[in-house]
Amino acid sequence: MDKQIILLVEDNPDDEALTLRALSKTNILNEVVVARDGVEAWNLLSGTGPYVNHQPILIPQLILLDLKLPKLDGLGLLQRIRKNERTRLLPVVILTSSNEESDRVATYGLGANSYVRKPVDFKQFMDAAVQLGLYWLVLNETPPIGRP
Repeated sequence: MDKQIILLVEDNPDDEALTLRALSKTNILNEVVVARDGVEAWNLLSGTGPYVNHQPILIPQLILLDLKLPKLDGLGLLQRIRKNERTRLLPVVILTSSNEESDRVATYGLGANSYVRKPVDFKQFMDAAVQLGLYWLVLNETPPIGRP
């Protein structure tokens, strides 16, 4: 992969801005592509819908996925990602405000790589962004993901 792209799937404009600011302030300079609902994210990943003729199809280094999304929620999107041969190995980090045990069990059951609760405090959120960036974008060795 030439560029290490982060796919941020987030419908809340405030949380989107906070995440982008935290990534920027912590010197994570990867390109961030934002999808504001699960259907848009799936279209980007699968080259369907408005992205049917978009080449190359988006293959992010990391997906940051909120659970509460319109059109297709985070669990539904995660299920599609894991069932598709081309996307099933992509690292998916759940980034959510939910602290529900049932959400953690469901996401790990569907193959999420990590579950991170969004801190309310900006400094804590920045610290979390640093840790996410260091681990998933620097230390972690991703499997080779082929293009269709």
